[in-house]
Amino acid sequence: MSKLRIQLSGDAGHMDNYCAAVRALGGQPLAAYCPEPDPDCAGLLLCGGGDLDSALFGQPNQGSEPPDPDRDRAELALFQAYFRSGRPILGICRGMQVINVALGGTLIQDLPDALKPFHRGRDRDPVHAVQALEGSLLHQLYGPVFCVNSCHHQAAGRLGEGLRATAWSEGGCCEALDMPGRPVSGVQFHPERMAFGLRRLDTVDGAPIFTRFLALCRGEGAV
Repeated sequence: MSKLRIQLSGDAGHMDNYCAAVRALGGQPLAAYCPEPDPDCAGLLLCGGGDLDSALFGQPNQGSEPPDPDRDRAELALFQAYFRSGRPILGICRGMQVINVALGGTLIQDLPDALKPFHRGRDRDPVHAVQALEGSLLHQLYGPVFCVNSCHHQAAGRLGEGLRATAWSEGGCCEALDMPGRPVSGVQFHPERMAFGLRRLDTVDGAPIFTRFLALCRGEGAV
C-alpha cells in the first residue's frame, strides 16, 4: 500500500522538521522550493519562512523584510490549486499568512515593540499563552488556554474571505485561523518544533495538529 503523499513548500534546506512530522504519522512528504502543484498529493503543507511582498495585499512596505517574489508567486498558486480542488491545506507561520493573503486578507507587517519579545527570540523560540475559540479544533485539542512557541514579527491583519480566527495571544495577535466547512487551517506558531523528536515540556504537544491534517488528507473525519 502506497504512503499518503503530502506536498510541502518552503525554503530549500529548511523543511526537515516538517518532513519529519509527516513521516512520523506515516505520510510521504514531497518537499521543494517553489514547486508546481502536484495532483497526486492529498494535501498541501505551507511551511514557515520570510515575509510576503506587502504589495500582494495592497500596502507599501511598513516594516516587512525583503520578500522572495518567486516563493510568493509559487505558494499563492499552490494555495489556489489545492483550494479549488478541495484538498486539505495547512499553513504554519508564514504559511498561515499566505492563506490569509491568498483569500484577500492583509498582514500586520511589524508587530509593536511591546509585543515583539513574546513572539521572536534570538536563540530559542519564546513561549507564550494563547486563548482558543470555544468549539474550534485547537480548543478541542488543548482546551481554552495553552502555551505555544513563537517565531515571527508579522501577523494576520484583516482576515481573508471565509476565514475566522480560532486563537489569540496577548495584544490580540491572531495565532490560528480556519475556514468553516473547508479543510483549510493555519497556525502562527510552529507545531513541528513541539512534536515527536522535538517535543517540549513548556508547550503543548504539536503532534495532534499534524494528526488531524493527515486524517483530513486521508478523507477521515469531518471538517
